[in-house]
Amino acid sequence: MTQATRILAIDQGTTSTRAVMFDAAGHALASEQIPLRQIYPRDGWVEHDADEIWLAATKVCRAVIERTGGIGRGDMGSVAAIGITNQRETAVIWDRATGRPIHNAIVWQDRRGAAACEALRAAGHEPLVQARTGLVPDSYFSATKATWLLDNVAGARDAAAAGRLAFGTIDSWLLWNLTGGKVHATDATNASRTMLVDIATGRWDDALLDLFRVPRAVLPEIRDTAGVFGATDAQLFGRAVPVAALVGDQQSALVGQAGFREGMIKSTYGTGCFVLVNTGARQLASTHKLLTTVAYQLNGQRTYALEGSIFNAGTAIQWLRDNLRLVGHAGETEALVRAIEDAPPRVHFVPAFTGLGAPYWDSEARGAILGLTRDTSAAEIVRAALEAVCFQTNDLLDTFRRDGMPPPGVLRVDGGMVANAWLVQALADITGVPVERPAMTETTVLGAAFLAGLGVGVFADLAGVESAWRRDLRTEPRLDPARRSSRIDGWSAAVARVRGRT
Repeated sequence: MTQATRILAIDQGTTSTRAVMFDAAGHALASEQIPLRQIYPRDGWVEHDADEIWLAATKVCRAVIERTGGIGRGDMGSVAAIGITNQRETAVIWDRATGRPIHNAIVWQDRRGAAACEALRAAGHEPLVQARTGLVPDSYFSATKATWLLDNVAGARDAAAAGRLAFGTIDSWLLWNLTGGKVHATDATNASRTMLVDIATGRWDDALLDLFRVPRAVLPEIRDTAGVFGATDAQLFGRAVPVAALVGDQQSALVGQAGFREGMIKSTYGTGCFVLVNTGARQLASTHKLLTTVAYQLNGQRTYALEGSIFNAGTAIQWLRDNLRLVGHAGETEALVRAIEDAPPRVHFVPAFTGLGAPYWDSEARGAILGLTRDTSAAEIVRAALEAVCFQTNDLLDTFRRDGMPPPGVLRVDGGMVANAWLVQALADITGVPVERPAMTETTVLGAAFLAGLGVGVFADLAGVESAWRRDLRTEPRLDPARRSSRIDGWSAAVARVRGRT
């Protein structure tokens, strides 16, 4: 174990940028968060200002450093490393000389590449993409975003061919800036989400680069998830600090949930919902439109996961708050739904604001609230939004089973939404699986800290990380099986209507 034992973790998410300082036992010592502006140029398009992300990252890091010792003070020497976790598929391209982005970052939710992906499928390229990447051709992933930027920003293709541009997901963008432009790299988890990597070899794939017309010259180096990538510019935080982990947010949550054994499963509820099951050294190919991805890579060895991705979870509550004004803040939802616990559910809310993810992958679907009557209350709509998260999770668990995974013994949940204990119980009832909530529900940022600790020796191995995981709540299913089946049938009918099948 190194003498310095504090770890600074950056969680650059879809709706905010946050930094948390942890001690070696995984306890949060200080936290700071800044909301991230969402940019919607047109229907289905979502962008972020990459410069705004970088500025926010420096602000939150400085804030937690000041609160736990201060920049330039002796306590800063106790910070052993920085770990970064990030919204995964969001793509940015910047000028290597100036460090300035050539365009806003294109967010993972963005659908502008849908037509290009449909053309790839029509041309028969889907089997190649899925076999090499473990992914399905979809604009969710980074490849079509990079293609769009290169094709639509004036002069970008020529500059890329000349080696003047750098492409990356947000981890690469932050690393580049933290190191003063010295390091252009990513890790295996983020690289596996670009749709440009052969996940069997862990390398950029020439056939995929040709297919998406992305020049190799713009790409970052792919490295292990934990290990020293470089050091921060000393002027940023008073001294140079090793950046010792990069990890995609959902893989980071799996680590934060200590999901190191094959078959362990976690579900994260933030902007979207993401369920990952650890498949060990196996690349389990899905026949039901789930994704095979890299869970983490340590010492050159890749551990894989099977993943189901739901595009809209917390966004449904945000929409009810911001657009319909049904709640003042997300924390009100639990009291609202508990007040109508005895009322029979009559409303379904399918939050397909930007299409449906796994297992449907329907980019044309749009959201709907079904079953409204004159006496429908705000609380019923809120309950339907929360239950939509549970039904979508059950869709994914059912798909895992159809792909050959054994039923999970427990579902570990995390993310901001699971502060709502009613939702945790509803998840157990609708999925029929016991649910565990950890003491630290923000496991995404915790996972980045654990991995950075591994990268510099604060933790000797994964067993040391596992010992730091603590449970806060466990709930058992209480819903009658017949009633559960009926509720699931009602949800399936609502989804069919949204997809235009009835």
